[in-house]
This record gives sequence, structure tokens and C-alpha cells, in this order.
Amino acid sequence: MAHSSATVTFDAIGWGDWLMCLTGVLELAGSVGLLVPRMVALAALGLVGVMLGAEVFTWVFLDGVNWATPLIAAALLGAVAYGRRHTLTVPRRH
Repeated sequence: MAHSSATVTFDAIGWGDWLMCLTGVLELAGSVGLLVPRMVALAALGLVGVMLGAEVFTWVFLDGVNWATPLIAAALLGAVAYGRRHTLTVPRRH
């Protein structure tokens, strides 16, 4: 959506709008994946990766402002991935 607060944050990073668009696409894909029962664990793991990336950028480019937000989201998504880990394996055929 390119909300003005997001635009300011990504401008502070200095990598242009492409990073904001990429992040949005990854978050949208992850959120759709969370709605598909067979994709929940994989989508949650992908979003954990996005949140860990956000944590790194928070400390490197934004001086740690709101540092806890990505970690809380990553922890919750990690719990979802752990709870649905059985969907990550391929069932064996006998």
C-alpha cells in the first residue's frame, strides 16, 4: 500500500522503493500461505525469515527503534510453524 509511514522507514534504509515492494509481496504471499492448510508451516517459516530480516534492518538502519516488533512476530510465526510442522513432511507410501 506504500503507507506514508512505511515510505519514510524504507527511505531511511536508503534502498529505494523496490525493497518496500519486495517486502510487501513476500508478506502478502506469506499471509495467503497461512490460509492454505498444507502451506501453513512453510508460509510461517518464510515469514519468520522476513521478520528476522526486518530485525537486522531495524538495528542496522533504524538504530533499534521498535526492535521488539519483528521479534514478537517471528516468535509467534515460529510457534505456528512448529505447531504445523507435520505438514512439512511428505507422507510415506507403503
